[in-house]
Order: sequence, then structure tokens, then C-alpha cells
Amino acid sequence: MFENLTERLTNIFDKLRRHGRLSEGDVDEAMREVRMALLEADVHYSVVKRFTQHVKDRAVGHEVSKALNPAQQVIKIVNQELISILGEPSSLNLKGERPYVIMLVGLQGSGKTTAAAKLAKRLRSQGERVMLVAGDPYRPAAVKQLQTLGSQIDVPVFYQDKVSPPKLAADAYQNARKGGVTIVILDTAGRSQMDSELMDELGAIARKVKINETLLVVDAMIGQEALNVAQGFRNELPITGLFMTKIDGDARGGAAISIRDVTGVPIKFLGVGEALDAIEEYNPDRLASRILGMGDMLGLIQKAEATFDEVEAEKQAEKLMRGEFSLEDFAKQLKQMRKLGPMGKIMEMLPGQMGQVARQVDPRDAEDQLKQIEAVINSMTIEERRNPKLLNASRRRRIASGSGLDVQVVNQVMKRFRETQRLIKTIQKSGGRGLGRLMG
Repeated sequence: MFENLTERLTNIFDKLRRHGRLSEGDVDEAMREVRMALLEADVHYSVVKRFTQHVKDRAVGHEVSKALNPAQQVIKIVNQELISILGEPSSLNLKGERPYVIMLVGLQGSGKTTAAAKLAKRLRSQGERVMLVAGDPYRPAAVKQLQTLGSQIDVPVFYQDKVSPPKLAADAYQNARKGGVTIVILDTAGRSQMDSELMDELGAIARKVKINETLLVVDAMIGQEALNVAQGFRNELPITGLFMTKIDGDARGGAAISIRDVTGVPIKFLGVGEALDAIEEYNPDRLASRILGMGDMLGLIQKAEATFDEVEAEKQAEKLMRGEFSLEDFAKQLKQMRKLGPMGKIMEMLPGQMGQVARQVDPRDAEDQLKQIEAVINSMTIEERRNPKLLNASRRRRIASGSGLDVQVVNQVMKRFRETQRLIKTIQKSGGRGLGRLMG
């Protein structure tokens, strides 16, 4: 979503870096370009105006004029001001008597039902006993959709036919108390637009059940209209946080930058993909880094920690340090890496020049190459994986036929594997030097 904005800002910063000293004119020109980039990204005009003025006031002041590297200092100021606009991180209010109730509200089509399942899966992985409540009896197949998602993540879904949403919520709460559930997530009905009937129903639910969190689910793809939606709901309900969906889309994304500043409601979660684990807790520092092309290494590390098998990773590390690396190991590492998610997402999280180089590669090409390598290795026998020297011409033709690829592709995979093997042996002999080349 922020790709175009990131590219524009990166180009502006590159121009600044070419200056030894920065005059007020240099700063003015840079801020004009930043202003245009933000407006084109659909950031609210009042936010853009205040942001660029704050950056300019600081950039022509003492902290930049005395800096050893003025351009870097300006970039630092831009980063700090962007974080200020994005707001403070805000966690869920899970205090008081259990079960805690999280009510998701929003317009029809904003992604409430999927957001409810994502949140349920995340909280369940943190040790909570979660129950989903299908509180939308109006949309065709809404209940069935939530039940299907609940079965996928092994979370129970509470529903009663021909029962009003307020009574359903009250009955679900009592059921959760008796069953030892710690968190109830209530998926409510939406409308194509805000109306008094919708707000009255949501208010009635809140009177029947003590709500810990009322999260407004907003589709980031609708641009500036997201701000109007958030303001409208906030005027009618005690909204405690925002859950922004479809952040991975190709819209301009400015609403995600300005919605916290304009509405005063904290963003708590981001939906970053279609998969049920494609959810992130909102972190303004990390989001600012990604927008400014600095990557998100902390996010990548956390994703790896949640995905990788620690025991298997230790075994692989020990084998690497002994200089042992077979095609079986190669396949296991590829499988682990693919658990991180699409290559495009991983590339976005890489910092600095590494990220810039990675983003020049088409993520689809990278995905295709990984699939080809896996297909080639999967078409080998166990003996061939453990002893690649067995792979003569006839065996390679058989592997190519079994994987549905050309023999040339099989040869390329083997060439890459041999290069990796040689590099690992070099690292093992040199005590770790060359690890950067291996990562590349």
C-alpha cells in the first residue's frame, strides 16, 4: 500500500544526501516534494500541512545546521514527526472480571468477520480461551462464514437462530462464563452506511453486556472516506480502537497515516493479508520505518520467531558449522522460509540498501524460483538428496520430467546448491566470515 509513497520519499532523501550543507532553500524544495508525495498518497491535507511545517521549522533550526550529516538529521526529523502523527501504540484493555468482551463494529464489507477470526487466532496463540459470537443475522451466509473460520482455527462459535443480537450477546456471555472462556469476540452486523437502526442495536448490545473493547473495523482501501466513517462511529459509540484491514492492498494508504491524528482514536491492529495469521499489532515506529524505506527488521525477527521450529533450527545451525549441508537440509530451510509468508511481504521488511535491492526483484519471480527448487528436490529420491553426486544425466532427465520442468532448471538448482555448499565450507573454515554473502 505504501510502495509508491516509499519510493517518492526515498528519491527525495537521496537528493538531500547529495548536499553537503543544507540551505533553507534546499529544505523548502524537499518539503514541497514531501507535501506532494503525501497528498498524492491520500494523507489528509490538514495533517500534511502541519507535518511539513513542523519538519521545516526543525530542519532550518540549530539541530540540523550543527549536524555533521545534515541530510541524515532531516531524515531523522521526518521519521520522528511521522511517528508523532501515527500516534502511540495502544494495547487491548483486558482488565477486570473475565470473560473480557471485544465487540467489532463497522460498515458492511469492511472485513469484520475475517478480522474477528484473525484476532481470535492471535489471542488463542497467546494462551487465551476464546469464543467467537456470530452477531450478524442479517447478511446472508455471515453466520456460516464465521463458523467456517472458527473451525479452521479451532475456536468455538456461539450462535442462536431467531434471537436478537442484544439477547444473543447476553446469552453468549453467560455461556462463556460457565465454560471458562477468557475472551469473547463479538462479530456484529454492518450496513452499507451508518444509520440510527444500526447504532441503536450496537448501543443495546453494550447495555446488555459489559464491553471491554469496541474496535471499529475500517477498510484502508476506501481512502479519505475511512476518516469520515471513523468520525461518524466515534460520534455515536464509545470506540476504543481501530482495526484497519486490507493494508496489503494497492490503494494509496494515506488514511492509515492520518486517521489516528484526525479522529483521536488509536489504531490497535492492522490486517496485512488474507491469511488468518496476517494480522499485526499496530506499532507506529515500525510502520514509519517501512513507509520511509527503512524496513522492519524487528517485525521480520518476530515473524521468524513465531514461525521457525527452534529445535530444527538448532540442528540446522550445528550441521552448518560442521560444514555439512545436503539437499534435504536445503529443502527444510526453504520450507521454513516459505512459512514466513509471501516473498513480497518479506522484501518490504528488509532495511536500507538490502531492501532497495530486494524490491527491485519481482516477488512473483522469487516465489516461482522457490517453487521450482522445491519441485526439483521433491522429485529426487532420498539417496539423491543425501548424495547429489549420484545425479548423472539420466537421473536429471527423470527429475525434470517428475517436476514438470526443463533439465536446464534442474542444472541451475544444482549449480546454486553447489555454490551454497562451497560458501558454507568457506564460512566454516573462516570461523563465520562470509555469512553476509550466504544471506544474500
